[in-house]
Amino acid sequence: MAAEITTDRIRNIVLAGHGGSGKTTLAEAMLFAAGETTRLGSVPDGTTLSDYHQDEIDRGISINLATLHVNWKGFKLNILDTPGYPDFIGETKSAVRVADTMVMTVDASTGVGFGADSAWEFAEEAGIPVLFVLTKVGVEQAHIEESLQYLREHFSRDVVPLEYPVYENKNLVAMVNVLSMQCMTFAEDGTGTHSDSSEIPAAVLDRCTELRSALVETLAESDETLMGNYFDNGTLSDDEIRRGLRTAVLARRIFPLFAASSTKNVGITPLMDFITDYCPGPADMPMPIAAGPHGEMLTLDPNSHDTALFVFKTVSEPHVGELSFFRVYSGRANSGMELINTANGRAERMNQIFVMNGKNRKDTTVLNFGDIGAVVKLKNTHTNNTLATKGHQVSLPTIWYPAPIADAAIILKGKGDDTKVSEGLHTLHEEDPTFNVYQDPESHQTVVSGLGELHLEVIMKRLQAKYGVEVEMKAPRIPYRETIKGSTSTSYRHRKQTGGSGQFGEVHFHIEPWEENRPLPGQFQKRGEELDDLTWGGKFHFVNSIVGGTIEARFVPAVKKGIVETLQRGAFAGYPMTNVRVILYDGKMHPVDSNENAFKTAARMCFKQGVKDCRPQLMEPIWNIEVTAPMEAMGDIMSDLSSRRGRILGMDSKGTAQVIKAQIPLAELYGYAARLRGMTQGRGSYTRAFSHYEEVPKEIESKIVATADLEEVEE
Repeated sequence: MAAEITTDRIRNIVLAGHGGSGKTTLAEAMLFAAGETTRLGSVPDGTTLSDYHQDEIDRGISINLATLHVNWKGFKLNILDTPGYPDFIGETKSAVRVADTMVMTVDASTGVGFGADSAWEFAEEAGIPVLFVLTKVGVEQAHIEESLQYLREHFSRDVVPLEYPVYENKNLVAMVNVLSMQCMTFAEDGTGTHSDSSEIPAAVLDRCTELRSALVETLAESDETLMGNYFDNGTLSDDEIRRGLRTAVLARRIFPLFAASSTKNVGITPLMDFITDYCPGPADMPMPIAAGPHGEMLTLDPNSHDTALFVFKTVSEPHVGELSFFRVYSGRANSGMELINTANGRAERMNQIFVMNGKNRKDTTVLNFGDIGAVVKLKNTHTNNTLATKGHQVSLPTIWYPAPIADAAIILKGKGDDTKVSEGLHTLHEEDPTFNVYQDPESHQTVVSGLGELHLEVIMKRLQAKYGVEVEMKAPRIPYRETIKGSTSTSYRHRKQTGGSGQFGEVHFHIEPWEENRPLPGQFQKRGEELDDLTWGGKFHFVNSIVGGTIEARFVPAVKKGIVETLQRGAFAGYPMTNVRVILYDGKMHPVDSNENAFKTAARMCFKQGVKDCRPQLMEPIWNIEVTAPMEAMGDIMSDLSSRRGRILGMDSKGTAQVIKAQIPLAELYGYAARLRGMTQGRGSYTRAFSHYEEVPKEIESKIVATADLEEVEE
């Protein structure tokens, strides 16, 4: 049973950064140093507490947000270990939402990757402090000074080192605490303990003295009172430095930089000491603005006895059921209490409450304001829901997730699995809101969307593992549109005689493109008109120009219906047609055999026949994309975009990264996320948004039309 922890002894941190930068190994070292585990787990061996899902072990990367905790010197550190790969960045968004401090890992041997840029932006949006940790400083390729310079150029000039590694013969032998000017020598048994000495090696003494002076100056600049004391005394006292540092970290006016070798457990315990001493607790952060029961906006009270919990992640675990991970934003969470889900008004009982270390759970009876835990078997609660005391329902702000950038159509391999697949995909969406699924009404395909091809691949493997169904993914059908560029006049007679009453209907059409303010041809008189917005986009202008009653008015709606049905199915390539005007100007009918079906069929066939002479044109969806990547990859990216029929609109800079703005056909975007990350070693990303439709090049159009299965027969 986990002990009750008071709010002032809680620290909520999120480990973020680019893929492979050492977040999970750092978390493992913290757990080991705090005595939470008895051995230091390894990512390559698949033995870490964070990466316990089989897909993470198989791939050797973090895919899911893992919630961990340690008890360190009387404090509870809630550690949120997040994936670094862009496909799973929604997990980082969820973690940042409930964290009070970000610890960003940066690989000292390779530099900053894309995941760090996103993490920095998320922390900035949330207004939480950021600590940097240079990881892998024990390897020969570590670049300490280069990494510091890059971080200052890339993120903030107020990145200040608080630790500095000491090397002998390229081997890491000690770490200097710049704040206390003590040289820390760490135990070789991996426990993280260290002995301190005021004897700093001569090789780094001048640099450490310089860094401490720079730290004092930066602190002085962050506060007017400190600035005055600094000018009066030429320095700051140790007490002023400590108080000023805590204030500056909280206000994001200073970003401390640490160094660590997690595999050797070097630099880990000083980092945890700093987190407990200088990083904010839940009560130090601004309280969120929530919506009250009547829609009014109010600020939550940290001292309130009314409970408000926010669910930031849900996951279905084998042999456990659905776990809902939450943070307490008001009051306290007690085992057995009943709360109201303010999104749907349903009551939920908090039966078993746990604190988590990966898949390992500890029972607890109470979690106080600011703490993080998990509860099982909530029936009607999912990610982004708020649970609150009955009679005091509030709704906390929800998490905004990035829009999908990759789509795939799925095909079932087994028969009779439709219900299983539907239920499975729905559950997987509830677990991961960045994954979406919908039934395309146009193509009748089941389309899944996510943050990359790897994301979708992982989701499909989970579907197979959890629900025992297999699916294949393929490129979804592109929503092309048909239109016409020319005009024609045409007629069609539908006659069918099979004994008894037959069918007869004859129509004469003038067909032309619809354009705003385009006048009717002068030879036609307008008796009636309808301008319809088509559900698939564009307009249909139907004009009745019948003179002399050659077709009775009661058959005219059937004529229009036949045309609309053909517009929806397509007239030459099987795709919906837009922006067409049809003028019904003549026809014939039979007193016995004419009926609505006859005129509907005549209209359908007449329209399809006439379209062939109107220079039909296939249109394709064009999307705006913004590609963010390192400068050195720009040449390959632009060349690849050109090969995909992309149009470069411009370039801009974003820190040290470059942003390409381009337009590209949707048909060329399938598989692009994986291709981009391959060209940029995982440091590239893109966003997309629909722009417009434009003509498909003729050589491509001919291939699309050739595959269309349009039977020129009467139905």
